[in-house]
Amino acid sequence: WAKIRTGQVRVAVGARSAVFAPFENIGLIVVDEEHETSYCAENAPRYDAVEVARKRCQMQGAALVLGSATPSLGRYRAALAGKCELITLPERVRGLPMPEVSIVDMREELQKGNKTMFSDALREALAETIWNGEQAVLFLNRRGYHTFVSCRDCGEAVKCPNCDVALTYHSAGAKLTCHYCGHEQLPPSICPACGSKRIRYFGAGTQRIEDELQTLFPGVRCLRMDRDTTQKKDSHEKIFSAFAKGEAQILLGTQMVAKGLDFPNITLVGVMSADTALHAPDYAGAERAFQLVAQVAGRAGRGDKKGRVVVQTYCPEEPAIVLASQHDYPAFYAQEIKRRELGDFPPFARFIRFLFVDEDEKKCRGCAEHFAAELQKLLEEEDFAESLLHFSCTPASIAKIEQKYRYQVLIKFAENSNTDSLVEKLMDFDNAYDHGSVIPTMEINPRSMV
Repeated sequence: WAKIRTGQVRVAVGARSAVFAPFENIGLIVVDEEHETSYCAENAPRYDAVEVARKRCQMQGAALVLGSATPSLGRYRAALAGKCELITLPERVRGLPMPEVSIVDMREELQKGNKTMFSDALREALAETIWNGEQAVLFLNRRGYHTFVSCRDCGEAVKCPNCDVALTYHSAGAKLTCHYCGHEQLPPSICPACGSKRIRYFGAGTQRIEDELQTLFPGVRCLRMDRDTTQKKDSHEKIFSAFAKGEAQILLGTQMVAKGLDFPNITLVGVMSADTALHAPDYAGAERAFQLVAQVAGRAGRGDKKGRVVVQTYCPEEPAIVLASQHDYPAFYAQEIKRRELGDFPPFARFIRFLFVDEDEKKCRGCAEHFAAELQKLLEEEDFAESLLHFSCTPASIAKIEQKYRYQVLIKFAENSNTDSLVEKLMDFDNAYDHGSVIPTMEINPRSMV
């Protein structure tokens, strides 16, 4: 940082915060994988690194390059409209062919009596890959062993005492863990709600896949890459280095393995469950699913050996999955942008969310409701009613995290010439409003509604 400030270096490479590098004379900012939600800071100070980069380039007359194989819909739409230049790379590096993608209907696997996480097609492809001395990447965007534990009699899931979420079972230590606050506890032998002993484990995470691999292919080394295995210093580098040296034939992981891997010996990619992102409570769920499948598929066949991809799903007819398997972003965009327009979702509308958090539920709810009432008066006085598509004051999707209750005021407006003016007025209103001890966070088009 000091070298940049004193002019000793001319190029900075870094993560999100590098966009604030103190250069005096910027000529170019490149944002790789511009569609990534991690460019939006979730903690204060909240900012979107892509928009910060855009503003810095405007202020200094610099060029901004946004790169992605699966661009965000809003920015791709802006490029098609001529608001920025669209440059396409229609071929892979060195003219290599895209990997062949097979979609497996997991409903048919169940009908055949296959209750494992591995379809016959993926199991056979893995066996062939291992036999040929090649490497495979398996992607599952869930860590842990089982995704939740519940009672067969009353249906109650074992929840975190601090957060309004189900606990995840981890085989390491045989504990239930909260992925929000870190709370750990032993699994119950009887249901805490009804006293039944019919406690069952449901779902699968990366730990369970790792165990199944050891059963299917004894002696074959698998490296697991998720938050549980990468907490120590240099753990990412050690895993990648071991895989690059051929010390393991299978790399299993969450989003960490979905992009950035460039190993020529990877000839097989298996997407264990393409439905995880698809069914998320998010208007951009289809976009996220397309991006994940397309990105992870691109890890196969990057060398001289032909690559292939096996995508497992219970929704094989979903356009996001079908078009990702065909590597056809323009077709996906054309279909998804119509759906967004019909549903009044971004980029045709703008969400504004005020999130209230406090340890006292009554105070948190009261502050949110009073704020919402005053805000409605403002919107009526300023005559923004015609643009208003949605207004609500409700508990957040996850109503409690780390013993703090969460309420939200959610507004949706049609995107038009008045929208920027409206956002400014909302910001002014929020800044001037006396919230007491409950300070809300204002978010514009939040990347996560949770």
